[in-house]
Amino acid sequence: MKAPDFWDDPQKANEIIQKVQGLKELTEPWQEIRSKLEDVEVLEELAREEEDEDAMQEAADKLEKLEEAVSKFELRSMLHEREDPQNAFLSIQAGAGGTESCDWAQMLLRMYSRWAEHEGYKTELVESRAGEEAGIKSATLHVVGKWAFGYLKSERGVHRLVRISPFDSSNRRHTSFAGVDVVPDIEDDIEVDIDENEFEMDFMKSSGPGGQHVNKVASAVRLKHVPTGITVMCQSERSQHKNRRIAWNLMKSKLYQYEKRQREKELEKLYDEKGTIAWGNQIRSYVLQPYQMVKDTRTDYETSNVDKVLDGDLNDFMEAYLRHRLEQKTTQK
Repeated sequence: MKAPDFWDDPQKANEIIQKVQGLKELTEPWQEIRSKLEDVEVLEELAREEEDEDAMQEAADKLEKLEEAVSKFELRSMLHEREDPQNAFLSIQAGAGGTESCDWAQMLLRMYSRWAEHEGYKTELVESRAGEEAGIKSATLHVVGKWAFGYLKSERGVHRLVRISPFDSSNRRHTSFAGVDVVPDIEDDIEVDIDENEFEMDFMKSSGPGGQHVNKVASAVRLKHVPTGITVMCQSERSQHKNRRIAWNLMKSKLYQYEKRQREKELEKLYDEKGTIAWGNQIRSYVLQPYQMVKDTRTDYETSNVDKVLDGDLNDFMEAYLRHRLEQKTTQK
């Protein structure tokens, strides 16, 4: 970067700067952790020599915080794919189970919105289709912030809920399903070949509450890629032009992810993992009755604190998934 001709090629220079920033995001926290660890060791040594219980407690408290920092650093170090730092589009689709599944899809939307809030990410509801009686049939959430896709990619698959139904007057136990898909909001410099003749675009009135505007103006946009059947929809903006732009960005992201999986010969495996949104294909089960347990079937990680998970506490599940994927890749090598 100090070379006199560094800026002769601005595009290449910016690529190098981005790589350097990515490396610094790993090296600088590591250096900070090492420095703080040395400080704690010195504090603990002095406390032992002087038999100072207050100082020993202070050292223990600092060590506990340092362990949390190490855990976050270790998790971040597992996000090494090109798309991991990007924003993400997270889509939820109600599956088998009717009203129950629509309500479950609404619960998942809240769960991921809460997770994003906890992690300091911004969210925007790109589209949402209400269920006939309750909940949502589908929704797409735009999650904006560094590493959003890297973390959320662990959530792609079928999620299963077991509970006493609030819609059943006989208080019977019901099982509901919802599918979650996640694609990166890809960088502008990534090119995707698009033939506009392969797309169908429809305009409609926005669904759900929203005042007079949604009842009069066909501002919502639905875009379908005919060869693959990939369909996206956007109704978040009052402007049809803005909704078209967001829809094209979402479609571009989905097509890029589709093509990437094909090149890596992983697309079939990916969609087999998600499969039909019904029995036998879930990646995670959320059991509220007859006992309380959330368990990931891929990693076997589980917790009995269901309420905390449904309120967005997902980092332990994400970490377990990333470790699982890392172990798989290491074994394959």
